[in-house]
Amino acid sequence: MAELLLDSDIRLWVVLPIVIITFLIGIVRHHATILFSSSKKVELQQVTDSQAMIRARLLRENGKYLPKEAFLMRKNFFNNEETGFFKTQKRAAPVQNPMTDPSMMTDMLKGNLTNVLPMIVIGGWINWTFSGFVTTKVPFPLTLRFKPMLQRGVELQSLDASWVSSASWYFLNIFGLRSMYTLILGQDNQADQTKGMQMTGAAMAMPPDPKAAFKAEWEALEITDHQWVLKNVEEQLIASSQINPEPVFTKNKFE
Repeated sequence: MAELLLDSDIRLWVVLPIVIITFLIGIVRHHATILFSSSKKVELQQVTDSQAMIRARLLRENGKYLPKEAFLMRKNFFNNEETGFFKTQKRAAPVQNPMTDPSMMTDMLKGNLTNVLPMIVIGGWINWTFSGFVTTKVPFPLTLRFKPMLQRGVELQSLDASWVSSASWYFLNIFGLRSMYTLILGQDNQADQTKGMQMTGAAMAMPPDPKAAFKAEWEALEITDHQWVLKNVEEQLIASSQINPEPVFTKNKFE
């Protein structure tokens, strides 16, 4: 297979413009996402439920360090059949269809406008403007399975799989510029398109059901038995520290 020699103008008029355009689009996306983002108000009932779930889980995990009376008192607060928290607190079931929530639909639309739509538009424009260019070559050999991924828009069977086309170079920059965004914009930046796509998908996820969570935590706490692990801890501490158990008398400071 013959070795290719790329023109130096490809570096100036194809490779660098794609890198600069991709980077600037990420900067604009970061500021646009911050501009369009809306702060979500946290409901007091949701915070109360989450804190109760955390307390119940900590009781199951660390109840062995509490006296039996204290453990049973806390367990009774959550699991009592008449006055228990998990029995008396009734929560409405969440909306089965997230598409009916206007706020969720608005967040999904904002995510599409700032992440998915720019990727499609810029990717199509780069594929049309720089169509047919071979931009660079990876410094290691690759198998033929990588040709559809790295040579999009260049259909040459005789071309080595290590060469990268202009369209594929754009998608490589989308993933490769994450470190630059983190260095310039900080860790929690909005310039990464893949992060934005994940957040858009998360907006379509079903909201948690507090009723089912209460039931699961009630069942887990109900089968939890108290196992006192601090039994005879005084004797074990004295034995491990090798301290003379005889009483120690101190001299009166007034003598």
